[in-house]
Amino acid sequence: MPNGYNAPMEMLARKLDSVTRLADAERAALLNLPHTVRNLPARHDIARFSERPNQCCLVLQGWVTRYAALTDGDRQILSFYVAGDMPDLQSLHLHHMDHNLATLTAAVIAFIPHDELRPLLRRHPDLASALWRDTLIDAAHYRERITSLGRRQALGRVAHLFCELFLRQQAVGLTTGLSCPLAPKQSELADALGLTSVHLNRVLRTLRQRKLVALSGGVLTIEDWDALTAVAEFDPTFLHQRNNEPAVREAAVPA
Repeated sequence: MPNGYNAPMEMLARKLDSVTRLADAERAALLNLPHTVRNLPARHDIARFSERPNQCCLVLQGWVTRYAALTDGDRQILSFYVAGDMPDLQSLHLHHMDHNLATLTAAVIAFIPHDELRPLLRRHPDLASALWRDTLIDAAHYRERITSLGRRQALGRVAHLFCELFLRQQAVGLTTGLSCPLAPKQSELADALGLTSVHLNRVLRTLRQRKLVALSGGVLTIEDWDALTAVAEFDPTFLHQRNNEPAVREAAVPA
């Protein structure tokens, strides 16, 4: 976790601060929310299709993925989640899982019982609104991803995902300059982007040759933000973050 964000709920508070404003009372209530922290190995199912969860999870460290599994063994990765994300808030109201949720890497996860979260949200309706906003933004991510899968060419599809993952990690302090972690393997990125691994490898080679990105040791470095966003036709509106573009511009300026 980033320095200065050691308390688990502080990570969630920072994430919510990136998309809305928490009043002092809501922040204090959030920081005191009962939870259990667990260290999970990579590729560990957190919740499976058809299960009835009684808790929500908050990613504190590592990566989590939402995916659909087909009977022939194929899968579609639907989303990637990073520190500060609560990928299963919908389980408060949708009682059966209609997808699978799993760690992508070794991860630290805080589990928050529904029986603790529901009364908190009744006492603090503004906090309920903030989490509702976060869930709506997750839905906005899906709309953008459908557009990518349906209409963007492979190069734009990959570039768009890289821009998104960078800005989401920047919001919770996981970036350095224009570099951020990129935990998914090429096969996992291919599953998320509707590409074969061979096609994805060609696209990544093109992005490198154009000096738009560099990939090394699980780290993505965006070498030319303006050019990458042009290739992606990337508009950050769907992230609904506050003041993300100035932060990117500042990161792009050499020290």
